[in-house]
Parts: sequence; C-alpha cells; structure tokens
Amino acid sequence: MTNLLKVQDLQAAYGHAQALFGVSFEINQGEAITLLGRNGMGRSTTIKCLFGLLPVMAGSISFCGQQINKLPSYSIARLGLGLVPEGRQVFPNLTVEENLVATARAPARASGAGSAWTLKRVYGFFPRLQERRNNLGSQLSGGEQQMLAIGRALMTNPQLLVLDEATEGLAPIIRAEIWAALKELKHEGLSQIIIDKNVRALLDFTDRHYVLEKGQVVWQGDSKALQSAPHVIEQYLGV
Repeated sequence: MTNLLKVQDLQAAYGHAQALFGVSFEINQGEAITLLGRNGMGRSTTIKCLFGLLPVMAGSISFCGQQINKLPSYSIARLGLGLVPEGRQVFPNLTVEENLVATARAPARASGAGSAWTLKRVYGFFPRLQERRNNLGSQLSGGEQQMLAIGRALMTNPQLLVLDEATEGLAPIIRAEIWAALKELKHEGLSQIIIDKNVRALLDFTDRHYVLEKGQVVWQGDSKALQSAPHVIEQYLGV
C-alpha cells in the first residue's frame, strides 16, 4: 500500500506545558484510522500539529513523502489535507451554499477517491444540504452543521480527510447518518483520520487504531485486535 501520511516522534507544547511526547503513527492510501483516548490526552493537539495550527517542537510529519511540519496551514491544505474541525466552525452568516463554495478547489493530484467533489456531488451525498442551501449556517441543526462541515472539507478535494470529534453532541439517529457517510467515503477510497468517542461504531469500518494517553501512543492495532482487547477500551477509553 502507498504510504500517505507518516508522523514520527511528534512533540508539541502549549507554552511551557508539553502536550505530546513522541507520538508516532501512519496511514496508507485508502485507509481509515482512528486516534482514540479520553479528553486532554493529545488527540486534538496532534491534529493541530498536522495542519500547522500548533508548532512542532520535535519529530516530523510527512505527507506523500514531503515534510510538512514547517509549512504554513494554507500550504498544508493545498497539498490535500481536509479538516472537519471540532465544533464544526461553519460560517454562521453565510448560507449553506456559500459555505461550500467558499472552500472549493480542484484536486491537488489524483486522490484515488473517485471523481472530483463539486457542489452537485456534495448535494447528492448530503441531500439535506441541498434542501437547506439558502439557509444561513446559524439556522442549521447540529447534525446539519456537521454535514456542512464535512461537505465543506470535501469541496477542497482532499486526499486525506481528518475529522476531529466527528459526532460529538449529535443525536443517535444523526450519528448513524454521519457513520454511514464516512463508511461510504471509505468505500470510495478516501483516506480518513477520525477522532470520536463512539468506539463500537468506528470498529465497523476503520482499519487501524492508535490509543493516546498523556500525549503518547500506548496501544495500536487493527479493529479485530481492539475488539479482542476490552481491557484497552476499559482502561484508556472508559469514563
């Protein structure tokens, strides 16, 4: 398999408080992986480093063989990384369609994930967005905002889609819709990194998992291995 992203010995801090202590993981083309752990264990910090939103103290991040840990955020996005941020962060004063068009760009290179994402394709993928296309972002439900956040990221035509807290705060029926959408994207070959607390749902379609505890990877393995390790789920993911 073609290696897409490789993170090695990543260290990062907020001021004098170190948050990551040598995090390493990788993802290949077409894979879906997860970063698991309780709140405050380094998952979102890792994502910030991937996108140049937090400086890297030590270690390296390579995407398609290119070192990116010293690049500005806009350059990283142009290479083909798409982010669905925690809290959705849609533009509240723009319509659904304006939110989508604002981020649209052609693919940086062949993504291996089917045809390019256009407004028409996003509307086909999330019909509810087409129904609400003239509504402001602030007028959408939480589930609709999450669909919009995913659609907005897809409009950048990413090679790698990163979702930070993919279904946080959503009703079970909406979570199921989001999981079905991510599963379809995986089927189409779009690589994904997913952060979420719903471990059982993730096991259904993701390939490998990395569990973080206090800024370090303390367990890694495929879905079958995690399913067979209830002690890992209890020790590092249980509330």
